[in-house]
Amino acid sequence: MGDIRRLPIGIFDSGVGGLTVLKAVRERLVAESLIYLGDTARLPYGTKSAQTVAAYALEASRRLVSFGIKALLVADNTSSAHALDVLRAEFPGLPVIGVVEPGAAAAAAASAHGRIVVGATESTVQAGTYLRSILHSRPNARVTQLACPLFVSMVEEGMVDGPIAEQIARHYLDPLFSGPDAADCLLLGCTHFPALTPLFHRLLGPGVAVVDSATTTAMVLEDLLALRRLCAPDGPPGSVRYLATDAPERFARVSRTFVPWAIEPSEIETIDLG
Repeated sequence: MGDIRRLPIGIFDSGVGGLTVLKAVRERLVAESLIYLGDTARLPYGTKSAQTVAAYALEASRRLVSFGIKALLVADNTSSAHALDVLRAEFPGLPVIGVVEPGAAAAAAASAHGRIVVGATESTVQAGTYLRSILHSRPNARVTQLACPLFVSMVEEGMVDGPIAEQIARHYLDPLFSGPDAADCLLLGCTHFPALTPLFHRLLGPGVAVVDSATTTAMVLEDLLALRRLCAPDGPPGSVRYLATDAPERFARVSRTFVPWAIEPSEIETIDLG
């Protein structure tokens, strides 16, 4: 058997938003090779039932495992909320991590007064996983979960700033971040939302911490690989392989919102999970 340390890390998301997590991993773990799978044929997961999300997550993960990976990173927040236990049971020897627990721990630490808003999709809010994880780290926190479905559409269309984006952001956030009892931390509980970070900072001001779980998740992955002695040997930057279940042209176009490098449609392999 070859050196397992040289195997790639599998990353999956319901679409393209998980590229924010891939970007953080690539920046922190330069030598690691990555396989990214975006289930673009069945997005969004955020409006699906828990059972459907778990089934989709299993199918995506099985395909990544079939390529020979040394770790599985669930970049999709909805799948992290609903399917981690299922995936860990399915692949007992494989390190499996999600984005919820690292993000929740980071928000609990970043909030000055423990007044935290979790912005997420409807399905992630219903799962309550962020709420439980934050309270596990900070039992006295006051956590408000907020479904923000329009943010996903905004980012997909490249509307990350401007009057329309600001109006929608104010619609969601103003009631919770104003007044004497205002929240002091916004946790971005969807991989699309980091694209709106500059807008959030401008609207909420310096007194509000805006927490993106991607960077924290990359740190957790690094620690886990080190613990399992799975870190890639030092060398040139690792490769990145892109897979999608539909519309590689749209994948390539929307990816420009999430990563600073160009992804061409010809680089994206279209696969069928059915």
